[in-house]
Amino acid sequence: MIDGAARGAWRELDAKLRPFIARRVHSASDVDDVVQDVFLRLHDNAASLRDGERFGAWVYQIARNAIVDHQREKARQPISDREPVEQESDDDDDEAEEELAAWVAVFVAMLPSPYREALTLTEIEGLTQKDAAAMLGISVSGMKSRVQRGRERLRETLEACCNIAVDVRGRVVECEPRPDGRIPDCRCR
Repeated sequence: MIDGAARGAWRELDAKLRPFIARRVHSASDVDDVVQDVFLRLHDNAASLRDGERFGAWVYQIARNAIVDHQREKARQPISDREPVEQESDDDDDEAEEELAAWVAVFVAMLPSPYREALTLTEIEGLTQKDAAAMLGISVSGMKSRVQRGRERLRETLEACCNIAVDVRGRVVECEPRPDGRIPDCRCR
């Protein structure tokens, strides 16, 4: 059983962490998940804290790492499995990005076999590069190389087919077929 003082300390910590995490994670359920993950990490790694005066910085570093891990996990999920994100405004930017995302699998399928397999497992099916390497029976560094080269080839193929405009954050804002596109069935619109 946790005594009252400890419960109060956890609640106080929760009250400080929750707004910090909520500014970086969009849905309330994801905020709850990240807060819980932070508390688990704090509990598991409490022995590693060497300087008690640095407790606050240590907690926020764990929170930042948990947020990054959460965002990576979300990015690894296949697009069809993601929850729809509520937007404050109706942006055409999101429509262009969604249209292009729908075509990515088609373009991935056109890549040579090792790159197609690597990108399908890691980018579309959401496996980690380590898990994908184990599945294919290659080294992790070999998988990383295949993913990197596959991404380069995928980008070249997409750029050969379409004029893609991105904003400063790297998000797709416009996608139009090139008049001289080398891919005959390119339908970005």
